[in-house]
Amino acid sequence: MSPLREPGAHPEAEFPQYAGAYRLEACLGSGGMGVVHLARSASGMQLAVKVVHAPYAADPEFRARFRQEVAAARRVSGAFTAPVVDADPEAGRPWMATLYVPGPTLAEQVKRNGPMAPAALRRLTAGLAEALRDIHRAGVIHRDLKPSNVLLTDGGPKVIDFGISRPYDSDLRTETGKLIGSPPYMAPEQFQRPREVGPPVDVFALGAVIVHAATGRGPFDSDSPYIVAYQVVHDQPDLGGVPEELAPLVARCLAKDPADRPTPDEVMAALGPPSYEAEAFVPAQRRRAAVSAAVPAVPDGERDGAEEDTHVRAAPPVRRRWLPRARLIVAAAVLLLVAGAGAYAVWGGGGTGASPSGPEAEAGGPKGGGAVAPWRTELRTSGSATPVCAAAGAGGALYCSVAGTGTVRIDPADGRVVWSARSSPDGGAHAPIVSGAVVLAGGPDGTLRAFDPVKGTAVRDTSLSASPGAAFPAGDTLLAVADDGTVTALDGASGASRWKKPLAGHVRPDFALYDGGSGLAYAFEHAPSGASTLVTAVDAGSGRTSWQRRLDGLLTPVSTAGAGELVLTAMDENSDTAGLVRYAPASGVAARIALPFTLDGPQVVMAGDVAYLLGRGGSLLAVDTGAGGGAGAELWRLETGVGRASAPVLGEGGHLYFSAADGRLLAVDTERGALVGQTRARLSGGKLTYASDLPAPVVAGRVVVGAAPDGSVFAVDGADPGGW
Repeated sequence: MSPLREPGAHPEAEFPQYAGAYRLEACLGSGGMGVVHLARSASGMQLAVKVVHAPYAADPEFRARFRQEVAAARRVSGAFTAPVVDADPEAGRPWMATLYVPGPTLAEQVKRNGPMAPAALRRLTAGLAEALRDIHRAGVIHRDLKPSNVLLTDGGPKVIDFGISRPYDSDLRTETGKLIGSPPYMAPEQFQRPREVGPPVDVFALGAVIVHAATGRGPFDSDSPYIVAYQVVHDQPDLGGVPEELAPLVARCLAKDPADRPTPDEVMAALGPPSYEAEAFVPAQRRRAAVSAAVPAVPDGERDGAEEDTHVRAAPPVRRRWLPRARLIVAAAVLLLVAGAGAYAVWGGGGTGASPSGPEAEAGGPKGGGAVAPWRTELRTSGSATPVCAAAGAGGALYCSVAGTGTVRIDPADGRVVWSARSSPDGGAHAPIVSGAVVLAGGPDGTLRAFDPVKGTAVRDTSLSASPGAAFPAGDTLLAVADDGTVTALDGASGASRWKKPLAGHVRPDFALYDGGSGLAYAFEHAPSGASTLVTAVDAGSGRTSWQRRLDGLLTPVSTAGAGELVLTAMDENSDTAGLVRYAPASGVAARIALPFTLDGPQVVMAGDVAYLLGRGGSLLAVDTGAGGGAGAELWRLETGVGRASAPVLGEGGHLYFSAADGRLLAVDTERGALVGQTRARLSGGKLTYASDLPAPVVAGRVVVGAAPDGSVFAVDGADPGGW
C-alpha cells in the first residue's frame, strides 16, 4: 500500500503508514520537531501520535530530549494532560502515542473568536493552575506553557507537549548559548540563567497565557523575539484589557523575581470563593479528598440536600458524593484544632542544656501494646532547607542537621531535643556521621565538626570538606578522595590519619558502598569509553586491597549479598538503569539480571537475595538476584504515584519506607508489593520546594522518622503503617 498522504501543503506531506503497531490515519498538525497524526488503538480508541521529523531522528541530543519528553509525560497524571498510551523513543522515527483529546487549542480559540469573557478567564486560570500543581507534584517543570500547548475541552484545559520539560532532578541541561522555549511566554530567568529554572517559570507562563486569552496578545509584544526577550527581563508587563478582578493576580504571576510569584495552589486560593463558572473547573471529588482523612465520604444514599446549599448547581452533570454542610464545618474545625495543637521544639543556645518546650504530639496520641506515640519536632529556624538525619544503632539516638541552622540530638522515643548546636547562617548540612565516639556534622569553613554525642559540645574540627560525598563513612573510618585520586583514611573518633595512598589502577575513584560485616569499602570508576567499570574492594581500616576486577558495562556497587558477593546496578547508554550484576569474587563469575523495564536513577536496598529498586519517579521493583537472571527474577512491581522519591530503607515486619518530595512518608509491604500506609504532606508554607537531595527516612527500632520540607522531623509507628 502506498504511504498515506495529507491533503494540502505540509513540510512533510508524505509520512509513515505506521508508528509501531498504530496505523496513522490523518495529520492533526505539525510543529518544529515532529508531526502529530490521528490513529486508533486495537480497541478502537482514538490516539494522537507524535512522530519526529526524520532529520531530528539522527540527532543524539534530540533523541535524549525526546526520551525525556516521554518520561515527563508519563510522570504526570492524565487528569490535566493527555495520558501516554505507548511510545518508542528508540525507533528509527521516534514516536509517542497519547489519548486523543478533542478540542481547539487556546491559540486557535482566541484567533477564531477573540478574547475570552471574564467568566471563561476565571475557568481557564483555575484549570491551568490546577494542572500546573499536578505537573509540579509529579516533579516536572513544563518550561513551554503557551496558548498552542493548552487544549480546551469540556472537562477543562489540558496541558500538552512536554518536549522541553524536565524533571526537577534531571541531569539534562540546556546547552550554553541555546535558549529553549517561546520568548513571549518565557520567564526572565530562562533568558538569564536557563540552567537554574524551577517551577516558578511555569507560573510566569501562566500569567502570560492569561493575558493572551484576555487580550489576544501577550504581556510583552513585538515582532522581534530579541525585543520581547529584553522586555521580559527589563520592562513591566502590559495588562491593559485584563479584567480588573484578575489583573493583580496576573501581575503577581509575571513578577520578575521567581520568589515573588504565587504557587499554583496560591493562584487557586486567590480565585476563591469560586464563582459558579469556575466551579466546573474544580471537581468536587478532588476538593473532598482534602478532608477525607478527617471525615469519611458519605454514601450516595445518605445525601441530605447539601446540593441545595452549595455552589455546585452549575457543575457538569457527573456523579459525585457530597458531604453535608454541617459535617464539612466540623471537619474544618477538627483540622484547625489539629494544626494548632501542641508546642514546637525550639533551638537552645548551643552546647548543652537545651530545654525546648517539647515536641508536638501528632494526631492519635499514645498507643497501647508497646506501640510508638507519633511526634513532630520543628527544627528549622530560617531558610527553606529540609532536615537530614541519622541514627546510632537500633533504637539509639537520633542526630539531625539543618542547613543554616545547626545540628541536634533527638530522643527518638518522644522527639525531645537533647542538645543543639548552631551552625553559621550560610552553612550547609548533610546527614550527621556517627563514627566511633563522636558525631560529625557540618562545621565552619567547610570542615567537619566533631561533637560529643552525649553533651553536644564541639570536640574538634576535621579538615575534610563537609560537602556531601566528600567524606565517605566506612565504619569508624572516614575516606576522602582528592582530585589527584589519592585516598585519605582518617580515624573517625580521633581524626588521626590511618593511611593515605592512591588506589592502583584508578585515576579518580569514588566510594559507593561499605560492608560492615567484612570491613570492606567498594570503590569504582567508569572507563572513559563507558564500556567497563573498575571495581576495587578495600579494607577500610588498613587500606589493603582485597580484590580488584574490571567488569563490562557502566556499573555502580549498591549492596552486598551472601558469601561476599557484590551487587551492582547496570546503566544503558541513556544513563537509565537497565539491569543488575551479581559478582562473586571467589569464582570471578558475574551474573547479569535484566530488568523488565528501565528505571531512572533508582536507589537500591537489599534483603537477602532480593533487591528493591525505587526509581526517582516512584516506580518500585522487587527482583530476586539469585534467580539466575531469567524471567522469574521479577517478584513484583508497584507504581507508588510519587513524583520524587528518596532512597528506600527496610524496617521491622517486612516493611519498606521512603519519603516523597512533599514530606509524605510511605510504607510498602515487601511480601505483597502493596502500599500499606502514608502520612500527610508537610509542605513549607504550602509550597512544594525543591531540594537536590531528598532525605531518606531513618529507622530506629520500631520508630520510623521522616524529614519534611516544612523544617520538621516526625516519627510514626513503623509496625502500624495503616494507622498513619
